Order: sequence, then C-alpha cells, then structure tokens
Amino acid sequence: MGASAEPEHGEAADSLANRFTAFLLQSQALKFGDFTLKSGRRSPYFINAGAFNDGRKIATLGAFYAERIAASVASGTLPGDIDTVFGPAYKGIPLAVSTAIALTSMHDTQIGYTFDRKEVKDHGDGGMLVGTQLRDGMKVLLVDDVMTAGTAVREVVPKIKAAANVEIVGLILAVDRMEKTKDSDRSAVSAVEQEFGFPVIPIANVREIFSAAEQLTDAKGQPLLSADLAQRAKDYLAQYGA
Repeated sequence: MGASAEPEHGEAADSLANRFTAFLLQSQALKFGDFTLKSGRRSPYFINAGAFNDGRKIATLGAFYAERIAASVASGTLPGDIDTVFGPAYKGIPLAVSTAIALTSMHDTQIGYTFDRKEVKDHGDGGMLVGTQLRDGMKVLLVDDVMTAGTAVREVVPKIKAAANVEIVGLILAVDRMEKTKDSDRSAVSAVEQEFGFPVIPIANVREIFSAAEQLTDAKGQPLLSADLAQRAKDYLAQYGA
C-alpha cells in the first residue's frame, strides 16, 4: 500500500505535510490499521522510525528536517545562526548527521552536528560528545523522531548543559502525535515547551498526516485512508488528543 502512495495534483498536494506523509508511507514508516501501543492504547496508526534504514531514506528524511528548519528560520521561530544540530543517541544520531548534510548542501547553511555517547569514553579523545564540541555561547538545535513522553529530551538536556553554557534554541520532530500524556491533559510537546522554554516544531502533526492521507491514492486511484480508518482516527484523537 505505502510503496505506491501518490499525492493528488494541486497546491495542497505540494504541502510539506502531504509530501512528508507520502514519504512516510512509501518508506513503510507509517502504517494504518489496528495497533496496540506500549502505552496500552489501541491506535489506528503506527510510526516506526526504524524503517529509515538505507541511504536514500535517511537522506530524504534529513532533507525534510532541513526544510522545516529553513522555514522556521525564515519565519523567525528559530534563529539563523544555529551552530550545531544535536541528536540524542542512538536514534538521533543519523537524524543529526543527515540534517546537517541537507542544510549544508541544499540550504547553503554551514552547520555542525553533535551527538552524545551512552557511556563516557576513557581513551582516545574521550568525553561524552561526538562531532562538533560544545562551547559557551553556542546555539544548539535538537532533533528527534517522535515524542511520546519527552523522556529523551529530559535525559539529554542536562548532558548538554553540563558540557557548556549553550542556548538550546528548539527541537525538531518528525511527527507530533498530539496526544495527552498519562498524567495530564497536555501533550508531551506542550509539556516540554513549558518546562524548557524552547519551541518544539514537528515536520507534521498527526492531524495533518490524517488529512494528507485522505488525499493520497494508491496505484489504482483508491484512497489510502478508508472512510472507516478516517473515522477511527478522528475518534482516537477525540479520546486521546490534547
């Protein structure tokens, strides 16, 4: 199903959310159906970041991150003088590298990449960080895939702050699930923004993805998101959406 996803013609088909949704489906990173999540919730969709498992996919994903960053810089949401893109180990490592490459090659933005080690290296160059080393006054942009509870952010921010007195200017996500956390009526994105004071910016949120999927068709011209799945998606967000 996903491999043959094609957007319809028109301005809406060219939107970032539509193009990103088509890419997620083609990469088998987004699937619609009936899934039980780790939280126990039964979801009509599932996102598997592990599907970005070859050079073409991760390069394309990095290009989407770079496009969102460039747009956020243009709108003033992010500063234009970001020093490095930081990806929390392990999933954030290819995101940081591919995003830095795309920003340099496609947006003429010279920028570093940095990621953390899970354990301190006690030989060679040592330390907790790999890539562009952090220095006082640097502007750091975080990248991650899908935020569920904000755990990765809460683990990595103290590491970054311990390394140098830097400014974390924002966090770019692939998808904002827009769901309430277990212990509040706020989403994880909203909670992280309030706690740390920087913007959390998704390439697309789940409502945009559902809307885009309703406009996508397979090779036979049939809608990829059936009326039943579309209704289940609306019901799911009505129950769990923040």
